[in-house]
Amino acid sequence: MPEGDTVLQAARRLDRALDGRVLDRVDLRVPRWATADLDGARYLGTAPRGKHLLTRLEHASGTWTIHTHLKMEGIWQTTTARDGRWRRPAHQARVVLTAGPVQAIGFALGVVDLLPTSEEDDVVGHLGPDLLGPDWDPVEAERRLRERPERPVVEALLDQRNLAGIGNVYVNEICFVMGIHPGRPLSDVPDLRRLLVRSQAMLDANRERSSRCTTGVLRRGQQLWVYGRAGDPCRRCGTTVRVVMRTETDAPERGERSTYWCPHCQPEG
Repeated sequence: MPEGDTVLQAARRLDRALDGRVLDRVDLRVPRWATADLDGARYLGTAPRGKHLLTRLEHASGTWTIHTHLKMEGIWQTTTARDGRWRRPAHQARVVLTAGPVQAIGFALGVVDLLPTSEEDDVVGHLGPDLLGPDWDPVEAERRLRERPERPVVEALLDQRNLAGIGNVYVNEICFVMGIHPGRPLSDVPDLRRLLVRSQAMLDANRERSSRCTTGVLRRGQQLWVYGRAGDPCRRCGTTVRVVMRTETDAPERGERSTYWCPHCQPEG
């Protein structure tokens, strides 16, 4: 499930493959931008912003940004002519950037936009401080969260307008580590600043890892405390981990998300 750490790694992957290269072909395989002509553009770099990616290109027509979002299923792959094999079927490719023997392919991307780089704020300006970005500011994130103290913790932390980059895996894990029931209102959290600091530390610890880990144990099947472990015993106390499907109050169109917790370690009251 793509979250801030996955997005940061994708940006680095693109930079390693394309840094400074001239793109022979820029193929945007979405109806709105299918006729855009950016062939010959120079790759300037990709900036992660929460769960968003901003790929900047310098072209004779101006400086452009390809804005993408992985959503639930998206991935970026880079490959060379030596192997040339795509990890997914060609019909899932939404963006293909080709520079000589190198290709970067964005598969199943939930969002593909093209806009002048000067207008990037139109697509990411609403986001809160980025947990893995140079703008990370727990004071500002706390201020935004406290504007609506009645919201459940899990819902408020997932709202990218408050803080950017945390997703459903991490929000479940941080609530467990802090001993907070995910359905409790923010007003009942005794130390909101500490929760934010721990959240940032958890994502930061995973920024270099290929396999996400929050327990400190890297062995397969032991990396997470509660996420995906409904019906299994809690790693701390042995109580059965529970799960409930929740719909975001502010965005019911996004569907249900699974919320995991230990009833003993994370009491409701």
